[in-house]
Amino acid sequence: MTPLDKQARIAGLWFLVVILAAPVRLVVVPDGSARDVIEHLALFRAGILTDLLSGVAMLFLTFSLRRLLIGVHRDIANTLVILGGILPAALYVVNVGDDAAAIILSKGAPYLDAFSEAQRFALAELFLRLHDRMVVAAELFWGLWLLPLAMLVWHSGFLPRLLAAWLLLNGIAYIAQCIAGFAWPSFAPTLSSLCAPVQFGEIAFALWLIALGARPGFRQKELA
Repeated sequence: MTPLDKQARIAGLWFLVVILAAPVRLVVVPDGSARDVIEHLALFRAGILTDLLSGVAMLFLTFSLRRLLIGVHRDIANTLVILGGILPAALYVVNVGDDAAAIILSKGAPYLDAFSEAQRFALAELFLRLHDRMVVAAELFWGLWLLPLAMLVWHSGFLPRLLAAWLLLNGIAYIAQCIAGFAWPSFAPTLSSLCAPVQFGEIAFALWLIALGARPGFRQKELA
């Protein structure tokens, strides 16, 4: 196994961690009311832990991809780390605060006696809604980082251009969902369903890296 091939597989493994951890809070954890928080407290705490794991994994993933692709174009590889690692990781950590606040308000505490139960529950639901809006905002960076990644893969010479095109569409889909989530929220669920097939691009890319690694021989064109 060449060093390049090894680096590709390491990046693929970090990508797999993100793919497995990131959806937990969005898919498994109920996101409705303070009653949901109380009834599914263990799930909410698991969601916080997996969000933190996702943030850390995104940093390691983008640094691994930078190391793999920096020979294609240094500046674009650095942009990849900023858009896909540093900024999303920060959003994950900030959004954990929304869930933590919802848990504290739902459970109650002596220092919250100034609030009635109804007030605490309303505030908890507000933080849950803020969490949801933060996820929509994060979709912008989930999409933006895939654009430089697609460019680097396209010009790499050791990864297939089909994956690059798929990643590009995947990124555009995320950006479109972010815009729709704020500008046309009623259309957002429909757009999400339409974009679902495109968003398997990240999974396909991760599986390629793990299973096949870097395979020199694909046509390469140098970036300026």
